Amino acid sequence: MRTLARWARAEWGLLYVTAREPLLKRHWRAIPMTLGTVCLTALLQFVQNRPWGYQIVQDTGAVRAEDPLGLALLRTPLSLFVPALDLPVWGALAQILFVFGIAELCLGWWRTLAIAYVATLAGTLFARLGITLGAHAPFGLPWTDAQVVDTGPSAAVVGLAVYVSWRYGAYATAGAVTLSMVVEVLLKENLAGKEHLAALMGVGTLCLVAAVRHRYGRLPWQRQWRSGRRTGRGSGLPPIQS
Repeated sequence: MRTLARWARAEWGLLYVTAREPLLKRHWRAIPMTLGTVCLTALLQFVQNRPWGYQIVQDTGAVRAEDPLGLALLRTPLSLFVPALDLPVWGALAQILFVFGIAELCLGWWRTLAIAYVATLAGTLFARLGITLGAHAPFGLPWTDAQVVDTGPSAAVVGLAVYVSWRYGAYATAGAVTLSMVVEVLLKENLAGKEHLAALMGVGTLCLVAAVRHRYGRLPWQRQWRSGRRTGRGSGLPPIQS
């Protein structure tokens, strides 16, 4: 038990301390975006299960690979909060409350939303690529998946779980989530599983950029740009604020 406790402290200690402090100080007020997201998801679930509301939700938040790209991009932000009709809504609400809540406590609300959107967008764009490749390609999808309604927070939840785990040193947790997504695809090769892998690749790119920036202070092209300014080759514009 002591060995397990030491491992848990090493794995989740920093994450626990970071999330615990604002939650103790402000309680539920520390996660307003998460609570709003839970309420929005529950509202959309209620509306889409009403005869008068189903088409409204479809027209504003349902994404299919067969849709024009511009329309799909407009619907993607809201699609994140539209629960899948074939899955219990309580699962989506629990995922959002737990994962989004921890992410908001540790990263802030706007970073949490940005990473969630990157993960969701990566999955949405992958669906189009997979259908273009075809069912016989290694990462391809059958053409029938172009008509599948692609909604729900699962890709965002997976992406946020991996990013927060990596950011706060819970590497075993990040690896376990990633491995579970790989196993999901191996056991049940469907659109959702492959979109989860695409979400992980999108978030993995963010992790790589963050790691490079942390190691070198600035990204290579930013350092080159600032060097050009010092030698008189700059444009004279002020530096970009990050």
